[in-house]
Amino acid sequence: MANVFTDANFETEVMKNDKVCLVDFWAEWCGPCRMVGPTVDQLATEYAGKANIGKLNVDENPNVSIQFGIRNIPAILFIKNGEVVDKQIGAAPKSVLEAKLKAHL
Repeated sequence: MANVFTDANFETEVMKNDKVCLVDFWAEWCGPCRMVGPTVDQLATEYAGKANIGKLNVDENPNVSIQFGIRNIPAILFIKNGEVVDKQIGAAPKSVLEAKLKAHL
């Protein structure tokens, strides 16, 4: 299961994490977000201990969303050592997300 990132824990869990982090920016009302959600959960299970994978609800956590200029969801950012190293805007198949993740492990 994917981690839950929030405005409160984002700095510690993602920005100061030494592993590559996959952050899924989503909202409950977003249909494509609900399609991507199970894929993110699968990747979190498969890459446990290798990557930090989680979801951030944009409605409940506006500060991080604003910080990264998130205007369209789903938006998936790949963050390593506090820097965005890749991103995926819009729904994408597992193979695309996994390839981007593997490139930064």
